[in-house]
Amino acid sequence: MPDSPPELPDETAYHLAPAIAARVVGGLLVALALLLAVGTVVVAVADLPLGILAAVVLVGVVAVVGVHLASRRVPVVRFDRAGYQVRWVRGAGVRAAAWTEVTEAVTATTERVPVVVLRLEGGRTTTIPVQVLDVDRERFVRDLQAHLQRGQGLRPLR
Repeated sequence: MPDSPPELPDETAYHLAPAIAARVVGGLLVALALLLAVGTVVVAVADLPLGILAAVVLVGVVAVVGVHLASRRVPVVRFDRAGYQVRWVRGAGVRAAAWTEVTEAVTATTERVPVVVLRLEGGRTTTIPVQVLDVDRERFVRDLQAHLQRGQGLRPLR
């Protein structure tokens, strides 16, 4: 008897790639540094209490830590039995849809970036740049295909 394919989990989540998360947090740190420089000048020139600067530092540190934790815990792409959801991707198009709405799934390259495009009923699309995900591109596509087939009621050939 041939080996059966591995059981597909009910839900699969993909998080932000570490390099992308580092760029986001790094950009936030640079913005915080600029804000602190401007804040220091304003506090010094206007002779304001140092507590204001301390509050800016505290809020900035909390924001940086929050974004870092969110980038590691909140999935960018999530597949489940009913459909998919995409977060944190600018220009993704449709952010969530049922598998039954998907008419075609294709891989492409947009501006030299490998993407997966999910074409939906009514001409709508979802574009997922695979390199922002913390997963191998081929594994992501295989998982997408399996979820899509199951969500549309198809069974793999034996």
